[in-house]
Amino acid sequence: MSARLDVRGLRKSYGALAVTDGVDLTVEAGEIHALIGPNGAGKTTLISLIAGEVRPDAGTILLGEADLTAAPVHRRARAGLARSFQITSTIPAFSVRENVVLALQGAGGPSFRLWPAPRAERARAERARALLARVGLEGRGDHPAAALSHGEKRALELAMALAAEPRILLLDEPMAGTGPEEGRAMVDLIASLKAACGILLVEHDMDAVFRLADRVSVLVAGRIIASGTPEQVRADPAVRAAYLGDETATGAAP
Repeated sequence: MSARLDVRGLRKSYGALAVTDGVDLTVEAGEIHALIGPNGAGKTTLISLIAGEVRPDAGTILLGEADLTAAPVHRRARAGLARSFQITSTIPAFSVRENVVLALQGAGGPSFRLWPAPRAERARAERARALLARVGLEGRGDHPAAALSHGEKRALELAMALAAEPRILLLDEPMAGTGPEEGRAMVDLIASLKAACGILLVEHDMDAVFRLADRVSVLVAGRIIASGTPEQVRADPAVRAAYLGDETATGAAP
């Protein structure tokens, strides 16, 4: 079941430096909400706060009616939060399929624990094949993950994130390091996922952002300075001054 992610008044400081300064943010079911901003704006910290890897100093994080503000990472995952990372996090020596099967084992769930082992293994193998097909890796299951191209590794990470059947997917720089062709494939793949879950997308590729996003929020120095449709954000003078630059104002970004 889909659910809305609702972040309210989120704060995190390291000494005198406020890296997250009263952030309000929502991600609706079935939408792609892009979070953009200059380097050092606090985007990855915000994702880590939502995922539970960093504890906030103040504020609340709700997924549907569940208050996850103080919940550990595994409880958030069980509640329906999944994330990818800026740096690929697959196991290189394992096959592509084994990486997904491990993700399925980590997702767990009573249905798997109650089945006899052979049936559970068959179910995981079938689910792994379906997830690899979902991300365009159906012919690569027996290859070691180390043999994949960078873009294919990004797709494998998405298959692993989808193993938990997330309600909200947190994507941190999914286009990082991809070439033009792989980047286009990743844009198409991400666009296809929003029917299944809400997506919070952190991305520097402005072309990808404005092609994918239903809403865009701009984070500068730990604060959201603008939020709205891509067209509204692109036309905002404060955004252009703080981050996007004149090329977006003149229509270079689609």
